Amino acid sequence: MTVPLIKVVAGLAGSGKTAWIHQQIQDTKSVDDDNIIYFSPGTGNVSIDKNRIAADFPGIQVFSDTQEVELLKRIPEAKAVYIELGFYLDLESLSPILNDLSYGTVAVLPPHLKDSEYHAWADEIISGIPIKTDSSKHLWRVGTDTQVIDEDSLEEFWYELTHGAYGNVSRAKAIFDVNDGRSIYCDFVAGIPQAGFLELNLPRHLEGRPQRFSGIEVVGESLDEVMLKQTLSDCFLSDLLVKQFQQQVKQMLLEGMEV
Repeated sequence: MTVPLIKVVAGLAGSGKTAWIHQQIQDTKSVDDDNIIYFSPGTGNVSIDKNRIAADFPGIQVFSDTQEVELLKRIPEAKAVYIELGFYLDLESLSPILNDLSYGTVAVLPPHLKDSEYHAWADEIISGIPIKTDSSKHLWRVGTDTQVIDEDSLEEFWYELTHGAYGNVSRAKAIFDVNDGRSIYCDFVAGIPQAGFLELNLPRHLEGRPQRFSGIEVVGESLDEVMLKQTLSDCFLSDLLVKQFQQQVKQMLLEGMEV
């Protein structure tokens, strides 16, 4: 039995926790990917980070809140274990779960933050994204499984979301199935230049409604949850439009193969 390298990673919303874990997995993964574990407790059925990690590294093991018993069974055989704590969780919340297991604590923090509770807790401090440290704790999550969103409408919604139409948003991330069958990742941190939407390493879904994860998580102040949910729902496509788009994309792909 090997002794796993267990890292519990914490930090502020948008500080770069998942990005740091992503890089660690990228640096250590091998043909033995199934011996790497990722777990993000407290995310319920809307775990954006877990699903992005699973898409980027399909060989590793990812666990949900309801799988803690199985997680503990698998840890002793793992090569590396990364446990990500959201800002909304107590830093000692994992102690009862990990019990007598030995683990290291890592805090990914903005460079200007000094002498915080994270500094007292962490064995290692990683310099992360220089976000503001006065972010609200208002968290809104919603799952959108089986829904397909029009990409043009999504771009408009995302612009409104990140420019104050539904409250002062400091952090937003999402995974959506769009009308051409792709699964895309959306990411926003206030004050940081935005990148475009990222296509996940998943096959296009072009038959009926997708049976895979999609959802959104938003952190900010005075979030208008009612308007957020309504506007997002307005972006979703009907069964008829989903079918029409899928037929169009399949035809274009077929024509492309014949060229």
